[in-house]
Amino acid sequence: MNTKKTALSFAAVGTVAGVAGLVLLASPAGAGEAPPALPPIGADELVESVLSTEVPALGGSVALENNLGLPIPGLPTSIGGGDSVRVFTDGEGRGRISMPERGSETTVIDDGKTVWVWNSAERTVEKMAHGAGHDGETPLEGKFADPASAARDLVDAMQADSTVDVDGTARVAGRPVYQLVLAPKPTERTLLREIRVSVDEETRVPLQLEVLANGQSDPALKVGFTEFTDGPQDPELFKFTPPAGATVKEHDPREEFEGKGPEELFSELDLQTVGRGWDTVLTGSLPDGALDMGTGEPGERDAMAMLTRFAKEVHGDFGTGWVVSAKVGTALITEDGQVAVGAVPQQVLIEALAE
Repeated sequence: MNTKKTALSFAAVGTVAGVAGLVLLASPAGAGEAPPALPPIGADELVESVLSTEVPALGGSVALENNLGLPIPGLPTSIGGGDSVRVFTDGEGRGRISMPERGSETTVIDDGKTVWVWNSAERTVEKMAHGAGHDGETPLEGKFADPASAARDLVDAMQADSTVDVDGTARVAGRPVYQLVLAPKPTERTLLREIRVSVDEETRVPLQLEVLANGQSDPALKVGFTEFTDGPQDPELFKFTPPAGATVKEHDPREEFEGKGPEELFSELDLQTVGRGWDTVLTGSLPDGALDMGTGEPGERDAMAMLTRFAKEVHGDFGTGWVVSAKVGTALITEDGQVAVGAVPQQVLIEALAE
């Protein structure tokens, strides 16, 4: 079981009230319903309430659809549909997220001291200390226990480079919300048109996010609550004891990459941020030999062969590289394993690698 990738994916879902890495988004719910009549509020006041709100205890169901066409770290292709993803927090740093899949379930529990990843199909448990991320930071597996913190980071980071407005009201998961819209200033070099944050009128917790790209009518990424309830949650949800007979192992941050395909490798990069706001680019390096690893049938067994077949070859100070373009993003991988990805044109990625 690739438990690290699994945990990262669930962490992304857990930040349904925010973002992890790049941006998570969702289209407005309740289409066709009359928008609720809410007290008028200015953009600055709404932004301040989002940045200062404390995440309450809450529970709910989440749906996510990733239509980017690029493998984004921690972001699966789709979540939700017939099987609901369930998210819970106690408002004090503990959380739980459960994701059914093909008759089994993977559950991530952060009890405030330990993060547990339980895979019922394989009967395996991976554990790591709470707060045991790189450089003392809380790992992504634990961030879902405080979902609104990621939304605060997003709004805080983007507002300086954006025009900010309140574009009416709507309903998300049956609750009245304000629609906070951030659009890039003309100086920003981005493929995105706007980010729309649905802010719960009562709790001021962001319930859904929507990102729209230039020239695209449909969101490229959707994520948000389909059911939402604030209030005390059952304390037993935030406790975990490995089931009898389960295999338990300690999380190893030095996990080997052997046998993993290019998308898995990309999802597990320790990416760094270059730039700010809408021009943000994530950069990193593949492990030695990653582009030569077997991933498929003879003749298509290495990542380099797949890149040369499906990506556009480019050249620059970095040497030779390959570019993959999608609806709202671009990825660049060089022959020596450098990686850059962002919701920006190709030239911005090249400049980011130069830094």
